[in-house]
Amino acid sequence: MKLELRGITKTFGALVANDRIDLTVESGEIHCLLGENGAGKSTLMNVLYGLLHADSGEILLDGVPQRFEGPGDALRAGIGMVHQHFMLIPVFTVAENVMLGHEPTRFGGMLDLATARERVREISARFGFDLDPDAVVEDLPVGVQQRVEIVKALSRDAKVLVFDEPTAVLTPQETDELMGIMRQLRDSGTAIVFITHKLREVREVADRITVIRLGRVVGEASPTATNAELASLMVGRAVDLVVAKSPASPGADTLVVDRLTVADQDGHLVVNDVSFTVRAGEIVGVAGVQGNGQSELAEAIVGLRKPLEGRIVLDGDDVTRASVREILDAGVGFVPEDRSEDGLIRDFTITENLMLDRSFGPPFVAAGSIRRAPLAAFAEEKIAEFDVRTPSANEKVGRLSGGNQQKVVLARELSRDLRLLVASQPTRGVDVGSIEFIHKRIIAERDAGVAVLVVSTELEEIQALSDRIIVMYRGRIVGIVPGDASRETLGLMMAGEPAPGVAA
Repeated sequence: MKLELRGITKTFGALVANDRIDLTVESGEIHCLLGENGAGKSTLMNVLYGLLHADSGEILLDGVPQRFEGPGDALRAGIGMVHQHFMLIPVFTVAENVMLGHEPTRFGGMLDLATARERVREISARFGFDLDPDAVVEDLPVGVQQRVEIVKALSRDAKVLVFDEPTAVLTPQETDELMGIMRQLRDSGTAIVFITHKLREVREVADRITVIRLGRVVGEASPTATNAELASLMVGRAVDLVVAKSPASPGADTLVVDRLTVADQDGHLVVNDVSFTVRAGEIVGVAGVQGNGQSELAEAIVGLRKPLEGRIVLDGDDVTRASVREILDAGVGFVPEDRSEDGLIRDFTITENLMLDRSFGPPFVAAGSIRRAPLAAFAEEKIAEFDVRTPSANEKVGRLSGGNQQKVVLARELSRDLRLLVASQPTRGVDVGSIEFIHKRIIAERDAGVAVLVVSTELEEIQALSDRIIVMYRGRIVGIVPGDASRETLGLMMAGEPAPGVAA
């Protein structure tokens, strides 16, 4: 089935998310839609899938115009989508999830679960998925759950299959397996749209590449294009993708985490008996598939979660029960993983956000009043130093791009005298150009003698920045390896398997 999108435009108020986008995907090809977070990729696919309605433009299948009022219409027309966040019911079996929405019946309306099981077995055998129809979804590894999503789409005879950032929750080995599945689907005649911002994956699997930037198609590229060429198309300028750093010269232990155990709000252990150190002048990365305790670990270190057991020691001082304010005042900088919720106040100006850590006293507050002149001078200085693209320091931070918002967070945190920097997902939702800048600033902190802990689900980022790497799985440390550990070694550990010769 041939898919054509012609002149698709979608706006949200003054924001033009898609601007007259044209895209053609042929049967039996993998067409990659490449662009930064916020470029308009997912909006375009949500229009295709009937979740959103375009303001103008048309969708054609084999030359016939389509009008989708909802996902059901798209599914009936032969379009399936594998979402970044799975649309599965955890307590249902594989067969029950696959049959949802088009349940087979018999004997006057009784559910025909046997037919659903057989359909799962038939599709699994065709593509080598090895799925048990009676397995409960919540008991399956993430990579296997994704196969269930694919079988769901194929069970409805999808001829066009959209993969929306499908590798975000996968280990490297699971990602490689997914690439193989996509090639199988292509070879069987399925038209595949692959949405991603990861350059390595694009070059590995795409037959054609369309790049969109700020809601517009800015060009097509060949899979033989270099990472630098693709990044230049995505950003609109040349980008240095290599993180240049000299070998670390670590000093004494700055952070000591000793047998730390943390529970979530439901009482489930999310960090379980974790111990490690971070020395002055080194970057320690925390790798793992999202949801394995990394976020809660970072929050416990900065005082946002109180441990059940264990100790957190900063330069010899026990800060396990210290407040967030006390920990920040002790010289800890924190870049939270969700800048909108935890790092910024969107309705405050850039200037106001830059003083959030120092709103209780000098240099910006005296006798209960804000000292506006030094604060304004500080804001202008940091806007220039961190290359924040803004009309003025009085611009509301919520109006900035994701990359510029993250620079405001970094400018605030790195402008204090730090002993430890905890950076959680430091480049999430950030354009390639801003990633380059943020990485350089993190390395500069290390070289200035600051201890740095980086938590990221982007394995390439962990490998590029880290002098040592901690790998977490289900709340525990699987092992600690040098920063130059291979992708394969890290992938095995992210799946819970200790790599040969690596001590936990």
